[in-house]
Amino acid sequence: MSDRIMRIREALQQGLDTDDIAIRDDSHLHAGHVGAQTGLGHFHATIRSPRFSGQNAINRHRLVYEALGELMQTDIHALSIRALAPEE
Repeated sequence: MSDRIMRIREALQQGLDTDDIAIRDDSHLHAGHVGAQTGLGHFHATIRSPRFSGQNAINRHRLVYEALGELMQTDIHALSIRALAPEE
C-alpha cells in the first residue's frame, strides 16, 4: 500500500470513525491528463460509516472532504466517492 493511500485511509478512519474503507489508486488511468501533471492522484474510495446514516449524498461527500482536509490539496486531484451507511 502506498504512503499516499495510507495517509488517505488514516484521515478517513479518524474523521469518519470507521475501518470499513477501500481505496483504489486510479492515477495510472489518467496519465497525460492535466491534473496528473501536478503529481496529485486520482482515487476511488468506498467508505461505510455510521456518520452517513440519515445523510443525503451531498452531506456524505462533505463529510468525506472534511475528513480528508488538507490531503485534498496536497495528495488528491480527483476522488470518486461511494459513501454508505452501515445498513446499506
